Amino acid sequence: MRSIRKATLDDCALIRTLACICFPDTYEKILEEEQIDYMMDWMYSLPSLRQQMQDGHHYYIVYEDDDPVGYASFQQEKEDLFHLQKIYLMPEAQGVGLGTYLWKHILREIKTLHPAPCRLELNVNRQNKAVKFYEKMGMKKDRQGDFPIGEGFYMNDYIMTINI
Repeated sequence: MRSIRKATLDDCALIRTLACICFPDTYEKILEEEQIDYMMDWMYSLPSLRQQMQDGHHYYIVYEDDDPVGYASFQQEKEDLFHLQKIYLMPEAQGVGLGTYLWKHILREIKTLHPAPCRLELNVNRQNKAVKFYEKMGMKKDRQGDFPIGEGFYMNDYIMTINI
């Protein structure tokens, strides 16, 4: 049985545990190990996760049966603009519909917060196979860029959008 629940500050360690598997697995063939380590600390240290939640990131954890198998987060950036910050699944949970299940939940949560028409954006590495998933979900490539994130590292991303 699948379920999703909103994460709290008490879930930061669980999110980090999931990220320690999901994030490197996603990027091991795209990024150098040093950049993965840097980004893990930058985005997934416990202080960083707590700060994100305090700054308005809405985190959700997805479960298959009683096992946590992924997470997602979004934040409102402007009145009618939301940004999907993260959506990751454990490797064994990919390809079985859980990504779509989590995606649809995020869209419903955004519409609960903002019933009027709005836009959702996300950054995705141009080499990430998730680009095809987002296109399947109805997103379009809007623009691209190489965004400095510190220590000489860059995120080489598409910015994809969808109106909801």
